[in-house]
Amino acid sequence: MPNTLELLAKAESVKPMPEWVRELNLSRNALNTARARGHLSPAIAGSIAEKLGENVDKWIVIAALESEKESACKQRMLKRLAKVTSV
Repeated sequence: MPNTLELLAKAESVKPMPEWVRELNLSRNALNTARARGHLSPAIAGSIAEKLGENVDKWIVIAALESEKESACKQRMLKRLAKVTSV
């Protein structure tokens, strides 16, 4: 399953992080903090996806699931997402 750090890497291949920070009107450290945490927030993931022409809804869901603690519910939703995105 794709993850939001892959989306961030794709964004960075298009333009440098400081440009994304300005374009999305983020704090200077927002993207570095997200990278350190291992995932983007749903709002940032959706905004980057929109700018890259990606499926915004899909990336928001991926980001929301990444931020959840491990649980049976999370695993069930990850399996569902895998089925939906593989079609």
